[in-house]
Amino acid sequence: MKEPLLYKIVRPIILTWFYPSFRPIYINKENIPKKGRVILAGTHVSKLDGFLLGSSTRRSVRFIAKDELFKGIGKWFFKSCGFVPVNRRVKDKTVIPEALKLLNNESLIGIFPEGTVNRTNDVIMPFKKGAVKMAIESKSPIIPFAIVGKYTKFKRNIKIIFGELYYPKSKEIEKETKILEKKVKNIIKESRENL
Repeated sequence: MKEPLLYKIVRPIILTWFYPSFRPIYINKENIPKKGRVILAGTHVSKLDGFLLGSSTRRSVRFIAKDELFKGIGKWFFKSCGFVPVNRRVKDKTVIPEALKLLNNESLIGIFPEGTVNRTNDVIMPFKKGAVKMAIESKSPIIPFAIVGKYTKFKRNIKIIFGELYYPKSKEIEKETKILEKKVKNIIKESRENL
């Protein structure tokens, strides 16, 4: 599938601001394949996470994003960047078919399964099932990731760590979602042990 033109135009402009401002650290980004269908799924600690995830690969990341962003000019902008809106207030039945269409065309999808920024004291919030459902229905692999640290201007305090690519082994969505959660928690645990 052709990558969204606006995404390709906007990405380098954003990077000229984002990278020098926050000096992010990328760990294991080579785990992201250069082509083929794959789902990036992990933690959500800030509104800046989309910039961090999007800057970790040269590929266009087709984000599953809250529909509140798709208002006014945002609707044109985010749609033109290839984002897929999701209504988090109801069980949105439009998201999975749209995501499957993208995956079947060998796209790279980015999703934050917590559903919103984690402002709790928990390491992660319980994951919603969408990422795993997409993976199972499209036979796509998942790359778990964790965002660790804080966004602090001009300091290397934020990092994104990618785990190994894997395929869900069963069609039990709830069970596989717990496995994804555990993989992400393990990435966070290992990062703290390596401090």
